[in-house]
Amino acid sequence: MRDGRIEYLIRLVEKSDITELEITEGWGRKIRISKQGAAAPVALHAHPALGARTPSASEAEEAAPPEAETSAAEKNLVQVVAPMVGTFYRASAPGASPFVDVGSQVEPGQTLCIIEAMKIMNEIASEVRGSVRKVLVENAQPVEFGQTLFLIERSA
Repeated sequence: MRDGRIEYLIRLVEKSDITELEITEGWGRKIRISKQGAAAPVALHAHPALGARTPSASEAEEAAPPEAETSAAEKNLVQVVAPMVGTFYRASAPGASPFVDVGSQVEPGQTLCIIEAMKIMNEIASEVRGSVRKVLVENAQPVEFGQTLFLIERSA
């Protein structure tokens, strides 16, 4: 990576709300830029093809805030959490019907919402069969990595 690009990335991190940026280029060449003393950390990990790595569902679950823990009565509820930082959209376009509403029956792989991150629309799909019990985010609102978006009651 050329020095001019590194300096540009350093300035970009300094001026933004992110605290860490990691880029992998070519065959494993890697650069990580971190800033100290900032608020909430957000790490971007480069993917050779797309430029960003989406965390796995298990990573997102591990990052869920403590208040999202379920009680014994809610054991059948599955949390759908944001796998990335971005803007939450309930529908595919302004004015379109939401992908799901409270009470909607969902199947594994069914789109629940879209999170826009870095001008890329990322469809977030259900991993379980069940019924949507709560939608916890308003349309067009920013979401954080690991933030709970939906509660789905798992069905047999």
